[in-house]
Amino acid sequence: MDSSRGRIVARMLDAAEDASPVEAVEAVTRELGVALGARTVAFLIADLSGRALVRLAHVPLGDAGEGRRHGDEVATVMPFDGGPAEQALRTQSVQVVTQSDRWTVLAPVTDRGEAIGLLEMVLADEPGPGVLNEIARTAHMLAYVVIANRRYTDLFEWGQRTTPFTLSGEIQRRLLPASFTCEGSAFTLSGWLEPAASIGGDTFDYSIGRDVLHFSVTDAMGHGVASALTATLGVGSLRNSRRRGAALVEQAAAANADVSGHAAVPGSYITAVLGRLDLRTGVCALLNAGHVPPLLVRDGQTEVLPLPANFPLGMFPEADYRAGEITLRPGDRLVVVTDGMRERDAAKLDIPTMLRSIADLHPREAVRALADAVLEVSGPTLPDDATLLILDWHSGHSGDRSTSAGADQARASAALAD
Repeated sequence: MDSSRGRIVARMLDAAEDASPVEAVEAVTRELGVALGARTVAFLIADLSGRALVRLAHVPLGDAGEGRRHGDEVATVMPFDGGPAEQALRTQSVQVVTQSDRWTVLAPVTDRGEAIGLLEMVLADEPGPGVLNEIARTAHMLAYVVIANRRYTDLFEWGQRTTPFTLSGEIQRRLLPASFTCEGSAFTLSGWLEPAASIGGDTFDYSIGRDVLHFSVTDAMGHGVASALTATLGVGSLRNSRRRGAALVEQAAAANADVSGHAAVPGSYITAVLGRLDLRTGVCALLNAGHVPPLLVRDGQTEVLPLPANFPLGMFPEADYRAGEITLRPGDRLVVVTDGMRERDAAKLDIPTMLRSIADLHPREAVRALADAVLEVSGPTLPDDATLLILDWHSGHSGDRSTSAGADQARASAALAD
């Protein structure tokens, strides 16, 4: 790193630390704008719907300002329209929009494949390759500033919520992982939850160890707060036993006992698919507890994975559990969905055909494409949560990823067709 870049990075980090958590991103972007002589610099955060960006601004109530307001805070939603902003996130590459006397640079703010938002910078002079690389690297650093500071404030979460949450929705949101997407050297993973009008108790989760990836998709019985509380029991139990080092069958047995013993509504249960992937070998243990069977996309064909049958978690306190196993090959895609993707009007969706049509998409875009397809046939208001998790297996756990500004370009989705 040359001395000038080192000074820029040091000033930005100092600015982030000196500012309050609410103002840290603005402080960093100001420093960046000064360093690169930008006319304006802004951070646009990804909306929780995954279908828009949100421009956050601090505008006194007496001043003009469009958008959703909370005191002096203003959130302006910018829906995706296939333009440069959406292309930048989709392809994970910097986009430059040329106008008569200015150049607008849009750089994805990404960490391990999670598209957090965009860095938008307006320049008076045409940026060369060196400047664009600097902006891309800084956008990557901005991802860490956002991740670090959103722990301390509700501002970012408020800005991302285009639609207010119910109490059950709030509980459900807290059960989901902090990042919906993760890229590792051997895999790429992304999950998505399209909530019903009355929350249906769906969740997904994952955790990475040194040589293993744990993941789960669960669906608690019922709707509303009761379902969300049952889901809390199940996810809490699975995380607790996983963190104790329990094997997959032991995790299921513990969750079965905890849900059956502590559910607020007698007779509550949870269907689930639990997975444990050995990142060195590709051997994936899978346990199906009364859930929709997982799907494997291999060589352009989709097949249902046959697994030992088990009762849902919490249905019978004395139930025993068995897991199955599959060895993944490079290029395989594992797909786990909840029944909200398969029942009622959603059953009209031909998932195998859909999976073939989105085979080249990064899991981040693939889960959203499937959710959009379900909304098209069953929406706009879903009768049940529709949740899915897509895991791509690449192999090569011992190797390093080849990344640029927080993403592996070789795995990114292609640009949208004109």
